[in-house]
Amino acid sequence: MATKSVLKDSKQVERAVALIQLGARLQVLESETDLSYERLLRLYKEVAGRSPSKGQLPFSTEWFLTWQPNIHASLFQNTYEYLTKVSALEDIDAIMKAYKLYCEQIAACGVEPLLSITRAWRLVKFVDNNMLSMTKCSKCGGYFVSEAYENSRHYECGLCNPPARAGNLADTAYHEQFPNENWTEGYTDGYAATSPVGSFPANDHGL
Repeated sequence: MATKSVLKDSKQVERAVALIQLGARLQVLESETDLSYERLLRLYKEVAGRSPSKGQLPFSTEWFLTWQPNIHASLFQNTYEYLTKVSALEDIDAIMKAYKLYCEQIAACGVEPLLSITRAWRLVKFVDNNMLSMTKCSKCGGYFVSEAYENSRHYECGLCNPPARAGNLADTAYHEQFPNENWTEGYTDGYAATSPVGSFPANDHGL
């Protein structure tokens, strides 16, 4: 029995360390491991080299439905659901594996990840609790994060039907001017509306 206890404890610590290295908030570690708060706090400081961030976890589903975050969230969620079908991974291990694959795919595209491991974990909880769902796009056939019980007959994803202002992300400047509108948290280009376009000489084709 003692050996089993040691092995279980070792696995819990290993899982906590992996989550911390991915940037998970302390609340995620508390939910997904059996380690005490005091032990997790010491472990977090040792691994991350700093104290964990304070404050509540993001709870709103709205962020996952805004244009670019939705594309990132959908990529992650599709990967996660595939892993749960083809592997025997526990849920949190599947989340970590899917998040790593998401980050690799995004990096290969030369794009910064918008989804944190904490948001990815929260997304899975939202879908599991029917607060969000995965809906098939009526045009491309891909599955995207959507409102719960979205009508798939008329649903079009953000890739097939991007918003009119897709060329200019809703950043902090936009949020300051339009506080009630959806925006991309953490992104700043300094322009509330479309940023100015440069003027360039024509190429050999006159373009």
